[in-house]
Amino acid sequence: MTTTTERASGAPGGPEGGRRLPDLRTLLRSSAGIAVAMAVMNVATYAFQMISARLLGPTEYGAVASLMALLMVVAVLQLGLQATGARRISAEPEHVGQIERMVLRVTYRAALGLGLLMLVLAPVVHQVLRLDSVVPAVLLAVSAVPLTIMGGQAGVLQGERRWFSLAGIYLAMGLGRVVVGTICIVVSPTESAAMLGVMIAMFAPAIVGWLALRRPGMHVRDSDRHSDQHTARRVVTETGSASLALLAFFVLSNLDIVVARNVLDDHDAGLYAAGLILTKAVLFLPQFVVVVAFPAMSTPAQRRRALLRSLFVVGLLGVGCTLGAWLLSGIAMVFVGGAEYSDVQSRLWVFAVLGTLLAMLQLLVYSVLARRGTKTTYLVWMAVVAMVALAGTVDELGTLVAVVVCIDAALFAALLGISLWRLKEPVPVEAQPTP
Repeated sequence: MTTTTERASGAPGGPEGGRRLPDLRTLLRSSAGIAVAMAVMNVATYAFQMISARLLGPTEYGAVASLMALLMVVAVLQLGLQATGARRISAEPEHVGQIERMVLRVTYRAALGLGLLMLVLAPVVHQVLRLDSVVPAVLLAVSAVPLTIMGGQAGVLQGERRWFSLAGIYLAMGLGRVVVGTICIVVSPTESAAMLGVMIAMFAPAIVGWLALRRPGMHVRDSDRHSDQHTARRVVTETGSASLALLAFFVLSNLDIVVARNVLDDHDAGLYAAGLILTKAVLFLPQFVVVVAFPAMSTPAQRRRALLRSLFVVGLLGVGCTLGAWLLSGIAMVFVGGAEYSDVQSRLWVFAVLGTLLAMLQLLVYSVLARRGTKTTYLVWMAVVAMVALAGTVDELGTLVAVVVCIDAALFAALLGISLWRLKEPVPVEAQPTP
């Protein structure tokens, strides 16, 4: 049961007639709360980066930034677990009890295994990233454990459409990092202190997820229901496939900056990196659409409509961002580096287009995962190879952006065509359980 607040009629700025407004709890219980929570998480993550850069200085921050980039790669397993749990519960809610047990069992084992692997590799990370000591690498290994656990928990909550609890996980992820991380850096402005704050903060979303899963969701958990489709072995197999598909997208969306560092001079490579700040902003802005739409895309009766509607929303947001970058390029420059990067101002709208394409590609990749597609994800890896082959031959910033946009656009057209062909015959709603 939710509550509402009511403004008194005639109050300054209040709606006429005492119109009711939803309170924070009501908002977070709706899917709109996911948008708010993820926005807060992304802003908090950006704030932590800015605070770290200012308090640590270039040398120490460079090490922290490289460790955080490695943590993003490690997080691919977390995303794979989340996608697996959400898809299975959405597709077969009558087996939610068994799915939850299997997903969490695999999650805990995967988290422990990944943590031990990263611990063994800590000396390698220390040498490759040229850290002051092995301590930050060890802290990164420990951080991988709660991060992975959070993935399995979030997958169960997402599959059951428990948006309030899922929003709590995202809020704890963002706010915990910026608060605890900043405190640790203020006490000791070193890379070890920064990673200690990150490690401690990683336990916050895992604790929120654990508390949320102690209460049953909206689906009945019948311990007698059992299906051979939801054994631990099948969950592991699907998690591996999902993680590889997401890794392919992660590589594709981050490869161009590596190429730019190798084919452009230092000045143009810096301009390209500045433009990518806007690209990442446009990519992350509609992430809540993917989170909310994925359960529906995992349900045969709903997946076609969910995909088309979600693509429309993401595309609409992208068009708005692109127009804003074109018409208000001067304001956009404030967020991508300032006057020092003014040479890229005229091309900011192209970087917004690139971000829109990546956001829509991300949605299509999740659509493929939702219907258990595997072969189409090879197209993403083919796009990675094409980018290395084609983008590696250019030597101008504008040409590089054009090549990257064309490759992403071609991949988008191919995945969209395959998805619409696979979903051309909608499944009758009556044939599916009501989520």
